[in-house]
Amino acid sequence: MTHPLFRKEIFVETAFEKRFQAMLRSAWHKRSWHVIVADPGSGKTMGIRDMVKTAGSRTILAVTAPKNNEEEQALGDQLFTALGIPLRGQWRTRKPKLMGHLHQYGTQCLIVDDAHDLSLEHLMFIKELTDQGRLQYDHPLGLCLVAAGRGNTIPLKEILDQPETTWLQFRRRLDKLEPFCRVAGHTSEEVRDILATLETVYRELFPQLNLRQWGSSIYTWLTQPVLDPTHSGRVTMDYLMKFVTTTLEWSYAAGDTEVGAETLEKAASLLVLRRDTLWIIDGAGPDVITSQPASAEPESANGTERERETGRDRSQQNTTKTVETVEEQEQTNPSPNCTFSGVVSIDLNVFQESLVLLVECPDCGRTRTLSPSKGVLRFRPHSKRKISAPNTMPRWAQCETIWEVVRGETG
Repeated sequence: MTHPLFRKEIFVETAFEKRFQAMLRSAWHKRSWHVIVADPGSGKTMGIRDMVKTAGSRTILAVTAPKNNEEEQALGDQLFTALGIPLRGQWRTRKPKLMGHLHQYGTQCLIVDDAHDLSLEHLMFIKELTDQGRLQYDHPLGLCLVAAGRGNTIPLKEILDQPETTWLQFRRRLDKLEPFCRVAGHTSEEVRDILATLETVYRELFPQLNLRQWGSSIYTWLTQPVLDPTHSGRVTMDYLMKFVTTTLEWSYAAGDTEVGAETLEKAASLLVLRRDTLWIIDGAGPDVITSQPASAEPESANGTERERETGRDRSQQNTTKTVETVEEQEQTNPSPNCTFSGVVSIDLNVFQESLVLLVECPDCGRTRTLSPSKGVLRFRPHSKRKISAPNTMPRWAQCETIWEVVRGETG
């Protein structure tokens, strides 16, 4: 079972986060406008979340660009929600009041995550809102449009380069020196620093953990062309955390106190070299404990399936014999009666929807079919279960046989 620490979301102030938050902080204090681009999985959203917590209150307002809704109201409603204002009334009456609320709460900077999803209507609404703030309230707002992109691509640039007056005005409001910014990922040395921090985070589970010794190998694996198609030579936090947590989970399951080279190579093969492999999920599926060894060949697995099918056929043939055995136990049983009796309160609807028809006595093990009456189940004194030779039938076949008996009794 996976340790809860591996599922916990951990924020590490990496070199990327320092660069990214420095850019956000600069826009906040200078009230400047920027389009900020970084690779997918770099940690932009976590950095924004930490920045908002640090700023406190509603000084920095962060929202996500609406998906599949190009209307300006979709973005406006997100700003109202971020301010904590209920969405009452029609949009045409709420829209003129939004900038007044931003001025009242002292908002100084707007951050839009996933800005590459912004539509023309969204951008026009942002321009109209900020123009209203300058004109009516003398309240300038900083703006950071945070987008995901690789290489030299600049999201939103094609829209802002259009010759219409609206976009010329929008483009003029961007920072004069840094209108479009790209925040770089992690270098090899920065990866080593992150690994040193993760050693401290997971020290409780791995007292002897030393991830830094594998820093160069991990950097090489994570800058393969598959993960770094633009050949930037930089590592994203998402790939690094997936790689590290996977190796630590496997090591923890094996009872190791350190990560070995074999485990690292296996994780690299699965996460890097075979990341586009189509895995066929069949049978019991993931996270189900089976008696079949992990190294079993497909032929042996097919043989096991054939044995199960044969067992099912045999269980169907033995259904009549099992019914006779149950009736015989109830009619002839020399042992004294079991004195257990119990009353269990139960919701009638839940009982009927559960399809449970057979209940086992906790004292003697006899199974009886019970019907609810007035919201309770009554288990009256009964004859004890007859002790017989152990049943060698497989457990799954026994369950199917019992259900056949129950259906026969209730049919």
